[in-house]
Amino acid sequence: MSTPFVLWLTGLPKSGKTEIASQLVNELQQFGPVEHIDSSKIRKTPIGATLGFSRDDRENNVRRHALAAKLLNQNGVSAVVSAVSPYIDVRLAIRNEFSHFAEIHVDTPVEACIKRDKSGTYAKAIAGEIPNYTGISAPYEAPKSPEVRVNLSTDSVDDCIRLILQKLHDMGWVSHTSQGQAKSETDAIASSLRLLGYSEE
Repeated sequence: MSTPFVLWLTGLPKSGKTEIASQLVNELQQFGPVEHIDSSKIRKTPIGATLGFSRDDRENNVRRHALAAKLLNQNGVSAVVSAVSPYIDVRLAIRNEFSHFAEIHVDTPVEACIKRDKSGTYAKAIAGEIPNYTGISAPYEAPKSPEVRVNLSTDSVDDCIRLILQKLHDMGWVSHTSQGQAKSETDAIASSLRLLGYSEE
């Protein structure tokens, strides 16, 4: 990665943003320094613990993520942000702060998000026990033209990662994964050894 960038994963709660982001960071590390800014973890730190879930608080929350991403970029580190970030205007304002910014919409439908939810928060939100819950009692404004759109109700995490990496390659932000090249070289060596009579055991 010659120029650090920001990948912003947005989507409904429990859509798979963090799961995809974590694996994506592991894949991107072969190209250069990269860090994951995980909204769910930041909300448990002094940076985000004082914020609630009003519109203003949600906006302040994601703007703090953007500030953290900017500081990382200024130090040569790419950032992968996973945050619901439900409002289009705020995401657009953040996009305009970066020269290399890609929005990834984790477009898993709410019905699938509810099925994926192991914490029971959707059930509580539906029952009215959690107010202002995005996708139930608070709005989510889906991106109109993200760089990548993925959906964990139809695709695996690996499929999503491949789509994202291919887009980054198409934009010239990363080269083809060295992991795939290494696998090809390993397969070639194994094949040669088999031809020479060596077993794999």
